Amino acid sequence: MKYLHAMIRVHDLDATSRFFTEGLGLHQTRRMDNEAGRFTLVYFGAPENPEAEVELTYNWPPEDGSPPEDYGSARNFGHLAFEVDDIYAICAHLQSLGVTINRPPRDGRMAFVRTPDLISIELLQKGAALPAAEPWASMPNTGDW
Repeated sequence: MKYLHAMIRVHDLDATSRFFTEGLGLHQTRRMDNEAGRFTLVYFGAPENPEAEVELTYNWPPEDGSPPEDYGSARNFGHLAFEVDDIYAICAHLQSLGVTINRPPRDGRMAFVRTPDLISIELLQKGAALPAAEPWASMPNTGDW
């Protein structure tokens, strides 16, 4: 058996793609538009192991004009986890893009953020935890993750 990918359904393919590429630094590995099935699949991989992909599934709006399917708060999915070289730098970068740091890296080791479609992303510091640093050490949790 071989692990292939995790799939998440998204309502805003462009915003979520930007979150994974510009925010987290993943690279798009492939894309498939299926006109007959009315969906788009876009795959992303992390630079150090691009073969373990995240698949974004975008179901095109209904042709009859009805609202798109409600995927809920996405809490039933759990989360995706990424190891990062500098948890403080990636959190600051995401914050500069307007991303809320839901669980700040107060311990220098772990943080949680959410994608535009409310998928939880766990960020884990590579190696040992970094020394506690502001503004993270005193930053409270915000919302759910």
